[in-house]
Amino acid sequence: MKESNTNQITALYCRLSQEDLRAGESLSIENQRLLLKEYADKNGFKNCQYYIDDGYSGVNKNRPAYVKMLTDIEKGLISTVIVKDQSRLGRDHLETGRLMEILFPSYDVRFIAISDGVDSINGLNDMSGIKNYFNDFFAQDTSRKIRTIQKAKGERGERVGASLPYGYMKDPNDQKRIIPDPVTAPVVKRIFEMYASGIGMKKICNTLEEEEVLSPSVYAFNKTGSRSGNPKLDKPYAWSIASVRSMLLNQMYCGDTVNFKTYTKSNKLKKRIKNDPEKVLIFENTHEPIIDRGLFELVQKHFVGRKRANGNGEMDKYAGYLYCAECGSRLYLHRNKKTYNNFMCGRYEKRKSNCTAHYIREEVVDAIVLEAIQRVTKYAREHSDEFYEMAMSNGENEAVSRTKNGEALRNEYEAKINALESAISMLYMDRVTGRVTPERYDSLAAGYEKKQSELKTKLHELDSHTSYLAVREKCVREFIDNAKKYIDVSEVTPQLLRAFIRRIEVHEKTEKRSRSCMNDITVHFSFLADKEIKLDGIMIETFKI
Repeated sequence: MKESNTNQITALYCRLSQEDLRAGESLSIENQRLLLKEYADKNGFKNCQYYIDDGYSGVNKNRPAYVKMLTDIEKGLISTVIVKDQSRLGRDHLETGRLMEILFPSYDVRFIAISDGVDSINGLNDMSGIKNYFNDFFAQDTSRKIRTIQKAKGERGERVGASLPYGYMKDPNDQKRIIPDPVTAPVVKRIFEMYASGIGMKKICNTLEEEEVLSPSVYAFNKTGSRSGNPKLDKPYAWSIASVRSMLLNQMYCGDTVNFKTYTKSNKLKKRIKNDPEKVLIFENTHEPIIDRGLFELVQKHFVGRKRANGNGEMDKYAGYLYCAECGSRLYLHRNKKTYNNFMCGRYEKRKSNCTAHYIREEVVDAIVLEAIQRVTKYAREHSDEFYEMAMSNGENEAVSRTKNGEALRNEYEAKINALESAISMLYMDRVTGRVTPERYDSLAAGYEKKQSELKTKLHELDSHTSYLAVREKCVREFIDNAKKYIDVSEVTPQLLRAFIRRIEVHEKTEKRSRSCMNDITVHFSFLADKEIKLDGIMIETFKI
């Protein structure tokens, strides 16, 4: 090996991950810096330069300082690399071995791992490769333990995501709780309201940019210094459609915790893979919502329809509402500048079934829906008590029965959950006193926590059943309140559909292609009932719970 050029850099590389930090102060960045500087001064290394990766795992090959150091090596700028030990260079034994055995010798770079007694000027020994393997094994074992802990937390309903969604912040009094951010939560609510009112995502982005609302990534950078979202500091108000779409699909905004949406195959593959729907766990009402559940569900209905906005940035107001009465497919809007906007059955258009076109003009749908809303809301407004009695009478006895039987089950589930919590506490004490090994504790605790999670899921389902009557009453009262609010209804708007309509079904004409024969339309209103209700000659069909 040739002598080092005094003008070349002596790279002092430091790395610290969150797992290393828990191991103690000996691995801290400051401790590594002092150790490397002392060694370099004592052994006469000149032109020293630090390359520091703080908070990066050893299996990550994209560490900023690490990548910069390898680039400088390939440019011939570095003559020596010094680390505290081989694990600082990396915990992937294949990658670390490639550096030590191929890359460094190829560029005449001297490698020194102080604590491991490795100096490539004296040649590498067999123990170097074995240490690389054990460093790799340590990373895999740590990853396995963390995954086990995260899985148990996620099954208990605790949030396992590393980052908070835009609109939320950690509670200053309890770091495990999240609360709406007073600065950004109103922005999230406004985005949902705009989209629900029929405004497209591109127009939403343009509006926020015109009003100089900081983008989520720039706001996070200004608040925490995080660059994880690749903030465009030269364009701080540039909102992306991807950011808005991600918000509109995020169920956390209505107060729910959603765990295990994605996963990775191993600790070395960082790409997140979308999980199967049945493996995703949802826990409702775990934190304060930013938007109400009705608004969230309305936005999701828009997403199942055609999402393309028109030239003015406005969406199809019937997206997620209009369905084929025969095959159940969505009806899609066809805009036509020369004639009339119309809807047609999606399955018919795609030739996925033998269904017919169900062609109907948008103006015809508007006229029928408007008349239905006017007649029903007038009755609800002028005969509020009678409307309430009729809407609430259906299925009330069943709801009361569910409530009575559910109380016994609730007490049983809660007793079992408390018993498991006591068992976990006693098991922890056994671990502290040494009566149970850490490995045995992890195994038993994971089993108890899994049983707890299953019981909590059953308890949540029970609560959903017993709240049947309360949900019905809430929907009926909201319908009556809206009927009193919307008195002068003259056109069908997204706000009007949101207030009163759950689903609209279009039937095929009895005479196909007839210009005089009209389509029958069934309008399902938003209050909940078990069957049709006849009010003063008006047949109201609604969904079942």
